[in-house]
Amino acid sequence: MTSGGQQSAPPYKPYRLLKTLRDHERAVSCVKFSNDGNLLASASLDKTLILWSASNFSLLTRLVGHSEGVSDIAWSSDSHYICSASDDRTIRIWDARAPFDCLKILRGHSDYVFCVNFNPQSNLIVSGSFDETIRIWEVTTGKCAQVIKAHTQPVTSVHFNRDGSLIVSGSHDGTCKIWEAATGTCIMTLFSDRAAVSFAKFSPNGKFILAATLDSTLKLWNYKLGKFLKSYTGHTNKVYCVSSTFSVTNGKYIVSGSEDKCVYLWDVQEKTMIQKLEGHSDTVISVSCHPIANRIASAGLDGDRSIKIWVQDP
Repeated sequence: MTSGGQQSAPPYKPYRLLKTLRDHERAVSCVKFSNDGNLLASASLDKTLILWSASNFSLLTRLVGHSEGVSDIAWSSDSHYICSASDDRTIRIWDARAPFDCLKILRGHSDYVFCVNFNPQSNLIVSGSFDETIRIWEVTTGKCAQVIKAHTQPVTSVHFNRDGSLIVSGSHDGTCKIWEAATGTCIMTLFSDRAAVSFAKFSPNGKFILAATLDSTLKLWNYKLGKFLKSYTGHTNKVYCVSSTFSVTNGKYIVSGSEDKCVYLWDVQEKTMIQKLEGHSDTVISVSCHPIANRIASAGLDGDRSIKIWVQDP
């Protein structure tokens, strides 16, 4: 028991390397576990996506069709579909079930499509591009429903909140913005000390925004109060749009990649760094936490080209 009479947290169990996957021929730009936890998807500058079994990490299929590198991927809520954002200026929607067809190609962005996400209902896709716009697409028709002139520099991240009513976007212009999904109206702008925003997403409960900036800082922001609550440091993030995420399966952690080739974990409340995972041989650009098991996937850039799976022993 702590002095406050509260139950003390159980001792932290460190993650260890379980497996290394090496089937991409270029930098691995993104890894994402499916929402049901059965699959892992990866995207690469080699223009392909790979679907892996999340139980034994065997390669299930390679999705081929983009004519340039793929920067981002996202899963539909039911884990049946994947969308991918590419330097070929298109977004593709793929069936994550055999025969793994490309179902739609969404065209309209005038520059690299850098980030993409489904809304929780999975009837809409939001994308962000180097053309400085955000686009909202109808999944069933493939039509662009809205074009938002969002930022003055490339859009680095787009993410819906848990009910799909809001979108957060981050940009190299140093702002995070919150948009009404239905109208495309900007309802709030967050200036992050003018450092480029490399990544932003809503917390699982939808109350907070986690924003990464290119001054090697992660900040947790209560956007309704308009104030920063906590910051997390120790990693290196000055060049690339390194992703970060929340781990909620066993304790509440923030997990991020880093340009020093490591994966970092922090305690959300205490802000303390609790583990640094070493093993990649280049910048760790993307991390994903399994929705049920205590597992993390991480992706390395061109000097590494691998995906690593990390586990906590029970």
